[in-house]
Amino acid sequence: MLKKIVHPDIFHGENKKRNFFEGWYFKLVDKERKNAYALIPGIFLGERKDYSHSFIQILHGKESLYLYKKYNIEDFKWHRDKFVINIKDNIFSLSGIKVDIKDSAISLNGKVIFNNIIKWPDTIMNPGSMGFYNYIPFMQCYSQVSSLNMDLNGYLEVNGEVIDFNGGKGYVEKNWGKAFPYSWVWVQCNNFKNKTVSVTCSIGEVPFLLSKFRGFLIGLTLNNKFYKFTTMNRSKLNISKKGEDICIKVNNGTNTLIIDIESPKDKFILCNGPRDNKMIPLVKENLNSKVKIQLKCNIDNKILYYDEGVCGGVEYGGKIINILE
Repeated sequence: MLKKIVHPDIFHGENKKRNFFEGWYFKLVDKERKNAYALIPGIFLGERKDYSHSFIQILHGKESLYLYKKYNIEDFKWHRDKFVINIKDNIFSLSGIKVDIKDSAISLNGKVIFNNIIKWPDTIMNPGSMGFYNYIPFMQCYSQVSSLNMDLNGYLEVNGEVIDFNGGKGYVEKNWGKAFPYSWVWVQCNNFKNKTVSVTCSIGEVPFLLSKFRGFLIGLTLNNKFYKFTTMNRSKLNISKKGEDICIKVNNGTNTLIIDIESPKDKFILCNGPRDNKMIPLVKENLNSKVKIQLKCNIDNKILYYDEGVCGGVEYGGKIINILE
C-alpha cells in the first residue's frame, strides 16, 4: 500500500473488485504543432460485472475524431513495481508507447519513445502532485501528473497516414478512484516559444467527509524552475468566465500566474468518464486551444514570462459554475 502512495504513477487497482476506475492520459503533439493526439488507456470496475472492462480512448484534435475501444478485463496487465501497463497488444509506460488498434472508425499503430521527462517535484511526505492527499484513503478521485514535459521520438500511423512525432512534445497524467468530480476544469499546454515551459492545471469540486471544497493543482515549469500553486500551499485562486472559456488567476504569495484560455467551439470532443457506476459521455475536451500565460513576481511586479501556447488541452466537466469565484 505504501509503495502505491509514494509512487502514484503505478497501478492502484490490484485488489479492487468493483466501484473503481484508473486511467492514464498521454498527450502527443508533433514538432510542427499540426497534430495533437490523446491516448487514454484504463480500466473500469463497475458494481455489476457486465459493466467492467478495460479500454483505450483515442482523441485526434485536428479532425475531432474520437474512439472508445473496449477490451476485456483479462486484456489488462500491469507491473507491480513500475508504471508499465498492457492492454492486449498495446503497451503504455513512462518510457514510451507501442500501439496496434484496429477499428472501423480509427486504425492506429506505431511506437513513440519518451525522453527528457520532467517530473512534478515531490517528497515522501508529499508524494506526487497531490501531496499528502494521497495518504487519505476515502477521496472520490485522485490525480497524478506523471510527466509535465517530455521529448518525443517515433511515428504513429493513423488511418493510413504516418504522423511524425520526432521532435514533438508530450505530457502524461493519470486519475483513479470511484468517480470523476461533479465539476472540474483541466488545462495543459507545453507548446510555447520557450521549450522549457509547461503548464498544467486541475481544478475540481472535491467531496470531503460531510462537506466539499474547491481543490486545485497548478504547476508551471520555466527554465528548469518549478512554480507551484496548489490548495496545499494555500495559494489564492480566482476563476472568471470568458464566453465559452475561462480565465484563471492564482497567487502563491511570491508569484502570480494568469492562464487565459481560448478554445475553438467546433473542436470539442465528448469523451467517456466514470460516473454513477458507469463509463458515460461527460468529458468535454479540446486539443486545439490557445493558452496564454503570464507569470509575475509579486515583490517587484516584474513579468517573468508571457506567451501564448498552442495545441493546449482543455476539459470542462459538470457544473462549472460550482467552482467559479
